[in-house]
Amino acid sequence: MFRFEHTYFAYGFLLLILFVVLYLVYVFQKKRLIKLLGDPSLVERLMPLKSKNKPLFKFIITQLAFILLVLVLMNPQIGSRLQEVKREGADIIIALDVSNSMKAEDIQPNRLTRSKQAIEKLIDKLEGDRIGLIVFAGEAFVQLPITTDYAAAKLFLQNIDTDIVPTQGTAVGAAIDLAIESFGDDVGKNRALIILTDGENHEDDAIASAKTAVEKNIIVHTIGIGSVNGTPIPVYKNNIQTGFKKDKDGNTVITKLNEVALQEISAAGNGSYVRATNSDVGLNSLLNQLRELDKKQFESKMYTDYDDKFQYFALPALLLLLIEFLIGERKSLWIKKLNLFGENNKEIKN
Repeated sequence: MFRFEHTYFAYGFLLLILFVVLYLVYVFQKKRLIKLLGDPSLVERLMPLKSKNKPLFKFIITQLAFILLVLVLMNPQIGSRLQEVKREGADIIIALDVSNSMKAEDIQPNRLTRSKQAIEKLIDKLEGDRIGLIVFAGEAFVQLPITTDYAAAKLFLQNIDTDIVPTQGTAVGAAIDLAIESFGDDVGKNRALIILTDGENHEDDAIASAKTAVEKNIIVHTIGIGSVNGTPIPVYKNNIQTGFKKDKDGNTVITKLNEVALQEISAAGNGSYVRATNSDVGLNSLLNQLRELDKKQFESKMYTDYDDKFQYFALPALLLLLIEFLIGERKSLWIKKLNLFGENNKEIKN
């Protein structure tokens, strides 16, 4: 198991952009000052030992060293000891609609992307709970079985898109039935299903499925993603919008939030209905209810000891900094003969 102990240091990579901008400004100002002194070609002849390429080479080396040092601060680790530990928590399955209508942009940047962002934030707030992911459109599939591996949950979440389910539609009932099966035979009141969907085009009896879930002590919450007024579904090609999705008659498809249907499902499932907005998808408002679920004790395998591997990045970083220090700004005559920097081999005249 590989991980970074201090992931927040990754923001340091953003400084690379600043460094590049500052370097470009430096180069521009340098050329401007040279022009003020006179003809650039004449000034260059007056400084025959000044290297053109070494400053860029030194800058590249410095940036590579900086990248390695950021990785050192993040402290990469490899799990060295896998152990079974006892934990307490609830079981939560999130069923995410991946039908084409989830590409609508009435929730920014679009319904699906915004839902995934909210789920990731929810995962960050879980403490000891197990989580599973189900995707559905015309059919439902388990994307991630119930697990305590939150890193794996985020990884599987990133790969979810509308093309992950071959059959289009919105089979909410199938998602509920699959969640009931995925929860297993536990009879405790420690299980909840959260469905994120626009609720359009039900192809099965989702209310009956929600009632079945309640009989098995599973609470069903629904979150409505979209607007009741409706919006067209954009079509993109190579990240450029080419139009809007049309039906077989050539009419633009308008997708609307079926709020009434989702309210009925959550009511049948003894859960809550929340309507998503651009500022809040609604998972935060359900978090307190999830924390009220009964906690059960379960065993899970996890790495309890990690070996630090930062030294594999620290040594190359120090070596690069040493190389950068030893490389001067002036031309080296013996290197000049080898032409390592692609410079002219004209003899330096007195």
